[in-house]
Parts: sequence; structure tokens; C-alpha cells
Amino acid sequence: MRLLGGPGTRARRIARIAMWSGPRNISTALMRAFGSRADTAVCDEPLYAHYLAETGAAHPGREEVLAAHDADWKRVVAGLTGPVPGGKSIWYQKHMAHHLLPRVERAWCDELEHAFLIREPREVLLSLDKVTPDPDLAATGLAQQLEIFERERRRSGRVPPVVDAADVLRDPRGTLAALCAALAIPWDEAMLSWEPGPRATDGAWAKHWYAAVERSSGFEPWRPRDEPLPTRLEPLLGECLPIYARLRAQRLNPTDD
Repeated sequence: MRLLGGPGTRARRIARIAMWSGPRNISTALMRAFGSRADTAVCDEPLYAHYLAETGAAHPGREEVLAAHDADWKRVVAGLTGPVPGGKSIWYQKHMAHHLLPRVERAWCDELEHAFLIREPREVLLSLDKVTPDPDLAATGLAQQLEIFERERRRSGRVPPVVDAADVLRDPRGTLAALCAALAIPWDEAMLSWEPGPRATDGAWAKHWYAAVERSSGFEPWRPRDEPLPTRLEPLLGECLPIYARLRAQRLNPTDD
């Protein structure tokens, strides 16, 4: 948080919010919710190009992403901690936790306010397995989310806000209002709906991943995933569940307890 304003002026609170998610979550829909606010600028996975360049991951549209987005993490984070686009008072930064690679320094994170979006690992794996061959723990982003969460808790002396995707879908208003309160920003009813279609702020990868979100105008109702998990993914589920449980124990506005 920063307060801007000179002598004799009323200081204006500037909130830079890093929302850390894993893949196959409702992270883009949540970005749409924040992007519906008049006081908020959004950015979409700003470290993705660096992740692709460093790992060589063969993701859809890889070369297009690298051509359209900056792969130099130092320049990227200088922007993320600099002036907020459009003079807005809130900058919502949608991050995939696994994009924060070990060689990326962490000191810049101290200038942001951090929040976490989690999803039940079995549901993540059922979806992730369709697009990522032989996923491992790193591909889920869970271990990285826990690392960032614990670092921020130690640094700030408080528990960073955590929201579960199922809670958002079951009770969008209640869960997002609790998130806004935890981030010390006002609740805005505009977060509950948005216009369908693409956004200029979407990453170059949007055409490969965002078809469902582009058709949407709000959060879809939560539905359980009943299909069986492939046996080969059961060991990975066993790795994920304890981490998810630690983060879930801190979540805001539980709707099913």
C-alpha cells in the first residue's frame, strides 16, 4: 500500500494486489470481476513470458507470447511496482504462482499486497491433465503458492487473504466482499458481472485459453466434478492435498463449513 499526495492534499491510497493462483482455476473470471471496477487497472500473468523463455515449456502460442510480452523479469517487476495504469487507485495483478521461478528475486514482492486463489486439487488435476502431459507438483502451482503465502505472512505479521474457487462460485457476493474487506478496498457490486468478449488487457495467449470466459457475463454456479481421477495421478493428488489443506484452513468466508 502507498499513500500519494503532497502537502495540503488528501492522501490517496494506492493498492497493488498480487493475486496468486494455480492453473485451471477461475483466475481469469476473477480478473474480469476486478476489471469491472472503475477504480481498478488489471494485468494478466505478467511473468508468463519469462517463465516460457526460462523453462522452454511448449505451451500453445508460445512464440506469439514471447513476441508480444516482455520476458525480462526485472523490467516486468519494475512496471508492476511503478505507477498504476490510468491513474487508478487499485492495480489487480493476476499471477500464476508457478511463473515465479526460483531465480526471480523476491524483494519486489514487499511492495505488493498478496492474496491467494485456491481450488480443490482433484478438480485441478482432472482439468490440468487434459492440457499438460504428465503434470507434476510444480505444474499445479500449489507449492509455490504456499511459499509465497508463508513469506508474506512472515514479512507482514498477518495472514494474507485466501479464497477458494468453490466459495467464490457458491457465494460470489459474500466471498468477494470478504476479500475486499481483507484487502482494505471498498466493495463494488460491479464485480459480480461483466460484458462478454475479450479485453485489451488479456495476454496474447487468450485465444488458446479464454473462450469460456469470453462467453461469460458473470461467475458460473459451482458444479462438482464427478469423473474418476486417473490412477496414475493419485500419487500427485497425495502430494497436493496437504498443501491445499494448509492454505484452505486460512480461507475467507467458508460457505460449506
